Amino acid sequence: MFIYLSKKIAIPNGVKLKCVSWNSEQGWIACGGENGLLKVLKLESGTAKDPKNRNAPASSNLSMNQTLEGHNGSVMVVNWNENYRKLTTSDQYGLIIVWMLHKGMWFEEMINNRNKSVVKDMKWTSDGQKICIIYEDGAVIVGSVDGNRLWGKELSLTLALVEWSPDGRLILFCTVQGEVHIYDGNGNSVSKLMLYCLEGMQGAANIIGIDWCAASTSASSDSRYDTAEGGADQTPPVLAIGLDNGRIQLMRNEIDEKVVLIDTSLRATRVKWNTSGTVLAVAGSQTSADMREASMVQFYSPTGVHLRTLRVPGTGINALSWEGGGLRIALAVDSYIYFANIRPDYKWGYFGGTLVYAFNKPDRVEQCVMFWDTETNDRYAKYVKKLISIRACGEYCVLATKSEEADQYILILCNAIGSPVDSKYIEVEPVHMTMTQYHVIVVSEELVYVWQFRTPVSRLTSVDSEASSSLRRKEGRERIFHIDDKQVMDENITNVAQKLASGNLSTKDPACALCASEQCLLIGRESGIVNRYSLPHLAFDKTYVLRCRPQLMALNSNSVRMSIIDINGVLTFFDMEAAGEGGLQGEQLPLERKDCWGMCWSNDNPELFAIMEKTRMYIFRGMEPEEPVLSSGFICQFSDLQIRAVLLDDVMRTPDHPDKDFLIDFETKSLRDTRHILTNVGIDDAYQFIEDNPHSRLWRILAEHSLENLDFAIADKGFVRCADYQGIQFVKQLQLLDDPRKQHAEVAAYFKRFDEAETIYRDMDRMDLAIEMRMRLGDWFKVEKLAQSSAGDDALLMLAWNKIGEYYADRQKWSKAVAYFAQAKNAEQLVECFYLLEDYVGLEKLIHTLPDGHPMLCNIGKKFLSVGLCEQAVEGFLKGADVKAAVDCCVLLNQWDQAVELAERNDFQQIEGVLSKYANYLLEKQKPLQAIELYRKANRHTEASKLLVKLAEEAATQKVNPLRVKKLYVLAALEIERFRNKTLNPDNVLQGNSTYHTKTMAAQTLDGLMTLDAASSGDGPGGMENAWHGAEAYHFWLLAHQQLYDGNFDAARRISLLLSEFEDVFDAMDIYCFQALACFYSKYYGKCSRAFIKLESMPGIPADKQELFSELAVSIFTKHSPNDPSQGKSRKTKGMDDEFAVKGKIASQCCVASGKELSGESSTRCKQCKHSSVNSELQGRNACPLCHAPLNFRAGGGRNGGPSLGGGGRLYGM
Repeated sequence: MFIYLSKKIAIPNGVKLKCVSWNSEQGWIACGGENGLLKVLKLESGTAKDPKNRNAPASSNLSMNQTLEGHNGSVMVVNWNENYRKLTTSDQYGLIIVWMLHKGMWFEEMINNRNKSVVKDMKWTSDGQKICIIYEDGAVIVGSVDGNRLWGKELSLTLALVEWSPDGRLILFCTVQGEVHIYDGNGNSVSKLMLYCLEGMQGAANIIGIDWCAASTSASSDSRYDTAEGGADQTPPVLAIGLDNGRIQLMRNEIDEKVVLIDTSLRATRVKWNTSGTVLAVAGSQTSADMREASMVQFYSPTGVHLRTLRVPGTGINALSWEGGGLRIALAVDSYIYFANIRPDYKWGYFGGTLVYAFNKPDRVEQCVMFWDTETNDRYAKYVKKLISIRACGEYCVLATKSEEADQYILILCNAIGSPVDSKYIEVEPVHMTMTQYHVIVVSEELVYVWQFRTPVSRLTSVDSEASSSLRRKEGRERIFHIDDKQVMDENITNVAQKLASGNLSTKDPACALCASEQCLLIGRESGIVNRYSLPHLAFDKTYVLRCRPQLMALNSNSVRMSIIDINGVLTFFDMEAAGEGGLQGEQLPLERKDCWGMCWSNDNPELFAIMEKTRMYIFRGMEPEEPVLSSGFICQFSDLQIRAVLLDDVMRTPDHPDKDFLIDFETKSLRDTRHILTNVGIDDAYQFIEDNPHSRLWRILAEHSLENLDFAIADKGFVRCADYQGIQFVKQLQLLDDPRKQHAEVAAYFKRFDEAETIYRDMDRMDLAIEMRMRLGDWFKVEKLAQSSAGDDALLMLAWNKIGEYYADRQKWSKAVAYFAQAKNAEQLVECFYLLEDYVGLEKLIHTLPDGHPMLCNIGKKFLSVGLCEQAVEGFLKGADVKAAVDCCVLLNQWDQAVELAERNDFQQIEGVLSKYANYLLEKQKPLQAIELYRKANRHTEASKLLVKLAEEAATQKVNPLRVKKLYVLAALEIERFRNKTLNPDNVLQGNSTYHTKTMAAQTLDGLMTLDAASSGDGPGGMENAWHGAEAYHFWLLAHQQLYDGNFDAARRISLLLSEFEDVFDAMDIYCFQALACFYSKYYGKCSRAFIKLESMPGIPADKQELFSELAVSIFTKHSPNDPSQGKSRKTKGMDDEFAVKGKIASQCCVASGKELSGESSTRCKQCKHSSVNSELQGRNACPLCHAPLNFRAGGGRNGGPSLGGGGRLYGM
C-alpha cells in the first residue's frame, strides 16, 4: 500500500478545524471549527462513462462549498446519517442541529439544546434509525431519525465517547477515566469491556477514539486473518479502541479475548477504520530526535501489521475521515483539510492479454479470482480460500494460498481461463513472491524457495538424451535455502519439511523485497543489502548495497539496471555492472523521484521505463522524462513503445462485470512524434528521426506508411530494420505488379482494408481478382454475391454455397446450413443437418429425391434406424438396394411381420432361423409373453397359440386366477382364428372368371383347408378346438361361481351340470364337488345325491376323503330325501335337467351369458367364437361374454347375427 498527500484546502480567516466527516455514500465532506464554522464541501467526481475523465485520478476540484450558519461556539462533533441524508452537528455550548438537503442546499431541520452540559459525542446506528447523544455530565439521549426521543438516562459516569455495535443492539460508552462500559439498546447495563492495552502501563491514559466497523465481511477470506494457533478465524478484528499514549486494542467483538494489541509510539488523537474494515488509520504526533513535533498518520492491517506512515505538515491532526471507497482520507490539520490518496495492495496480475484479480463477495467466504480475457471480454471465476497473493508472467499466473494445515502453503499455477496446470505444497510462507517464464520464487523473512515449474508443453519438449536410445523426461526442480547461505545446494529437494526442521532459521537481516528475470534473482534485505543469484542454474553471484530499505524492485530487459522504491515511496536506480566506490559492486544512479507507487520497465528496450508518481505517469528514456500524463491506473505491461494500464479502482467497483474502457493504452513520445512527422512533414525526415531513435515498431510504422505511398525502397528498408521477413517478401511481390492500382489494392488488403481493395478491383473491372481475394480470406458470403453478379460460374457458386453451409454447420446453425446445402445439392451434408435438426420429414423427402442406388440412401436408412422409424428406414435401405439391411432393421426394431414379409418377397431364408433363435432366447429368459408378441408380429399364429395354451395350462395348475386362464385360452383361440382367416383368404388369390383362374383358386383353397385342418386338430395343445374348449370351460366355471355367490342357486346348478363336459380341463372331483354344492343350495337333492355317488365312486380319491364325502352325504340325506323338486309337465324342462349335461358339445347349445338353453329364446350369435347369447340375458352388454368381441345390433333395437370377424380387436387388455 502507498499513500501520498494530493490536495490541501485552506479554511478562510485561518479558522482552526475541530472535526471532519466524509459521507461514504454521497461524498459530502462536513468540517467544523472555531467560531461556529461549519462547511459542507464536495469534490468533483468524473463521470464513469466519460472517456475524458475515465483515466483521470480522483478529482480535487470542489463542486460544493456551502457554509452553514447556526452555531456560535466551536463545532466539536459532525456526524452523517447516510441512509437518510442528514447531517448532525453539535458545538461547545451543547447546541445540536440536524441539517437536511433540499434542492442541492443544506437547511436546518431540527434544533435541540439541553442547556445543562456539553455534548461530547453522538453516533448514528449503521441503518440510520437511531442516534445516541452523550453529555459530559453522564446524560444519555437516544432518539429516532424523525426527532422523537426514544429514551434517556443519567449515568454516574463522566462520558467522553460513544459507539454503536454494527447491529445496533449494544452501545459502548467511553469515560474520561479510560473505561468502556457496555449497555444494551434500551439503556440497561450489560458489562464492562476489558482493556488489555492498559496492562503494564504506568500512569493514566485517556481513550481518544473508538470505532466499530460495520463492514466486517470484506476481509474475512484473507489468509492473513489467521489466529496464532494456526486455525483460521473467519472474522477479522472490527472494533478499535485507541488511547492517547499510542496503544491500540483491536477486537472481533465486545467479548473477544484474543485481542490484537498495537503500540504506535504516537501521541494519538484519532483512530478510524476505512469503510471496508481492512485498514486502520491512527492519527497523532511524535517527537523526533531534534525535539521537533511531527504530525503523522500510521496505517495498520486488522492483524496489527504496520502498512505505511504518512507525515503531515502542521502542529497537529484534530480529526480524520475516510472516503467511501477507501481510496482517500481527509485530515483536519490546523486551518487546513489535507487529502491523501491511497494506492491499495490489490491482488492482481496481467499475462497474455488476461487480467486476473481477486475480490470478495458478501455471500462467499472464499475470495473470487476473476480471469478476464481483455481481448474477447470472456470472464472465468475461480473461488479460492485463504488467498495470499497473485503473480503473473508469460502465459501463466500463480496463486499463493494457505493450506488448512498449519504452516503449509499452496502454489497453484493457472492458465488464462483459471484451470490449474500444476501445484506445489510448500512450508515457506510467501511473504514476497515473484514469477518469471519458468520460475516461481517465494521468499519469507529468512527462507528462499525456487520452483522451476513445468508446463504441459515443456513436459513434452524438455527431455534429456542418455547414452542409450531411450529418453528421460525432465521434471520441475525445487530448491530451498536460507537467505544467509552463500552456497545453494545442487541436489533437488523434494521434502521441504526436512530442511525447515534443521537448524535455527532466524536471521538478523530479513528479506523485504525481490525481483527476478530470466538471468538472475535479486533479494533485497532490510539493511539495504541485495543478494544476487544466477538463473536458471541457481547459484549465489554477488552482493549489492543500497542506500535505502527496498519495498519494490524491478529489473530492466537486459538485467543490467535495477529500480528500487523504498518504504517512503522514493524511486532510485542502481547500475549493477558499474564499478562502485570502495570496491563495492554497482553504482547508485543520480535519478531520484518521490511519491512513486508503481514502476515498469519496457520488455524490449533497457532504457525505457514508466513510473507512477502521485496522479501522473512519467515515461523515461534513459534518465530523461517525457511530458507526464494524468493517470491513476496500474501499469500492466510496457511493450512496443506502448504502455497498457488498468484502472483497478474502477474494476473493483464492479468486479463481476469489468468494462474494456477500464484498460488504457499510452504511447511514448517517440511513437507519437513519428506519427506526427509522417503525417505533417515527410518520409525522409521521419527516416532520419527513427535513425536517431531506433525501435522496431518505429521502423514498422515507417515501412507501413511507405507502403501506403508505394515507396518500396523505404518500405523495404523499414521491414529489414524491424526484421519482418514477410513484409520484405510482400514488397518484392508488389514490385512485380505492373499496375499501380493493383499495388494499391494489395496494400489495402495487407492492411486488412478488404472492402477498399474490392472497390479498387471493381473499378479495374477485375472481379476475378476480387473473388480470389475473398476466397483467400474465406469470406464466402462475399464470394457468393460476387459470383451471382455474373462474375463467376456455377461451380464457383456451388463451392460458395457449400462453404457457407459449412460455416453455419460449424456454429450449429443447422437450419441456415440446410438452405445452403440444398442449393449446393450436397446430399451428404443435408442428411447430417436434417438428422441433427430432427427433421425426419425432410429426411424422408430426401429419399424420394435421390436416385435409386445412391450411396446416401443407406446412410439415411441408418439414421432412421437409430431413432426407431422402421418404415422410413426400410424405404431407404430398399431404395439403396440393401435388402439385408432392411430385414435387419425390421428385426432390430421388433417389426417381425414386416421382416418376414420382406424375407419372403426377396427369398431371404435366414429370417426363419433368426426368428426361432430369438423366440428360444426369450423363452430361456422366462419371457414367454415377449415370445408370444414376437410370433404375433411375425404372423406365426399357430406358434403363438401353442405358447398361450401352455401358459394357460400352467396358470390352471396353480388354481389361483381362473380369469387369467380364461383370457389366455381366448387369446390362443383368437390366434387360431387369425390363422384360419389368413389361410382361407390369401391375398394372392387371382381374381377372374377364366377356367385357369378357377382351378388356381380351387387348388389354393384346398391347400388352405388342409393346412387349417392340420393346425386346428385337437390332438395338439394349440389346436383350435382345444383353445375354444378351454375358454368355454373356464367361462362356465367362472359364471357358475358368480351365480352361486349372487344367490342364483338354480342358475348355478344349471351351469354346474354343463361342467361335466369339461372333465378333460378340470379335476373331476372339483366339478362334482361344485355340482353337489350348487344342487344342495337349490334343493335339488336328487342331483346332489348323484354328485355324491360320483365322488364316492371316483377312482384315485384317497380313502379319507371318500370317508368324508360319505359322512357328509349321510348328514345331508338323513334330513332330506334324495329327490328333486317337481319341474312341471314340460318335457323340455325335464330334458334340460336330465339329459342336458350328457349331450355331445352341449355347451355350444346354451347361452354363454347365463347358461340357459337356447331353444325358443331370441339370441345373438358371436361371429368370432361362434357362441350365442340370449338377448334378455345380455343386460345391455355390447360384447360377447365369452370372447369379448363387440356385438352388432339392428337399427330397430333388436340384435342381428353378430359382429364381423374384424371386430374382435386386441384382447390382451381383458
